[in-house]
Amino acid sequence: MARRGEEEYDYLFKIVLIGDSGVGKSNLLSRFTRNEFSLESKSTIGVEFATRTLQVEGRIIKAQIWDTAGQERYRAITSAYYRGALGAILVYDVTKPTTFENISRWLKELRDHADSNIVILLIGNKTDLKHLQAVASEDAQSYAEKESLSFIETSALDAINVEEAFQMILAEIYRTISKKTLSSSEETGSGPNAGIKEGKTIQVSGAEANTTKQCGST
Repeated sequence: MARRGEEEYDYLFKIVLIGDSGVGKSNLLSRFTRNEFSLESKSTIGVEFATRTLQVEGRIIKAQIWDTAGQERYRAITSAYYRGALGAILVYDVTKPTTFENISRWLKELRDHADSNIVILLIGNKTDLKHLQAVASEDAQSYAEKESLSFIETSALDAINVEEAFQMILAEIYRTISKKTLSSSEETGSGPNAGIKEGKTIQVSGAEANTTKQCGST
């Protein structure tokens, strides 16, 4: 396929990253979109997003990844950002069992606020700390199967399986979208996220969309 312009793409997929504070959501986002990792990463305040355009199954997909704050006090703010999301990544820290135990709470919130057909991926992050791993891979895999989630373990620090994780969820979203007719996107063509909801192409002005931040606004 011929190389396309910076802002040309076939589909725009909105994906939300959710999970407890400190599990590495922001570093997963920066590793995937900018191939960067920061040991000094601070907790996300409110919500921010970054984008990356890539090819998935022969189509040009613009992935718009929203990083939601894990702190309890921001949950009321971030719940509005589930609207229009086609995919969600639930993240826990493999060295902290509590973050895995809280996945069920995040999953419930997600299912309460998001579209019922949303594609969900469970990620166990920080596998570079293998000697400290406290959540067994088998337990996470079993939970994922029970809840009909995809599952993968990653290390944002070592860039292990990060690309694969995002490719996995984007491909699954694309397969879900391609099974539907796009007529429903015209029927629901109201509101700021209407075009995103069914994967319809949205033209974004400006080439630096990946620097856009939304902090606590609705």
